[in-house]
Amino acid sequence: MNRTEKREFVASLASVFADTSMVVVTRNDGLTVADVTDLRRKVRAAGATYKVAKNRLATLALDGTRFDGIAPLLKGPTALSWSADPVAVAKVLVEFAKTNDKLVVLGGALGTQTLDVNGIKALAELPSLDTLRAQFVGLISTPATRIAGVLQAPAGQLARVFGAYAKTGEADAA
Repeated sequence: MNRTEKREFVASLASVFADTSMVVVTRNDGLTVADVTDLRRKVRAAGATYKVAKNRLATLALDGTRFDGIAPLLKGPTALSWSADPVAVAKVLVEFAKTNDKLVVLGGALGTQTLDVNGIKALAELPSLDTLRAQFVGLISTPATRIAGVLQAPAGQLARVFGAYAKTGEADAA
């Protein structure tokens, strides 16, 4: 990489850090090409990005951003992953690390909050953003369904009362 390419890379990485909400740092020592390809595919499917970057360039890109707390993690063969959905990227990396011992989650940052390995694992156990949205919609629609049922119940009861009076009237007439 020449100087111009390095400057462009640092600028593009800094713009990514300005737009994302979550960054995870992993150590990828000894991953095969097939493993990395599989990992990238899974990360991309979750709507996240996985990038191997030179630590010095990544540190330059982190400088002055809200993620500058993860700079001490950038030692040795590391990779960065980021996503707008913080749970998605954590979930994919933790699941992949369970099946492949050569990928080690070192930590990360959620906004200005720096997270250790346990913090990333705790995030991975949370339901995804889509699941939370579905649960929220379910909570909102449930009261509406109950209200509709309550509003329909008096009309049904009134109809049954009128039906009962009609039957008693027919029985008296007979």
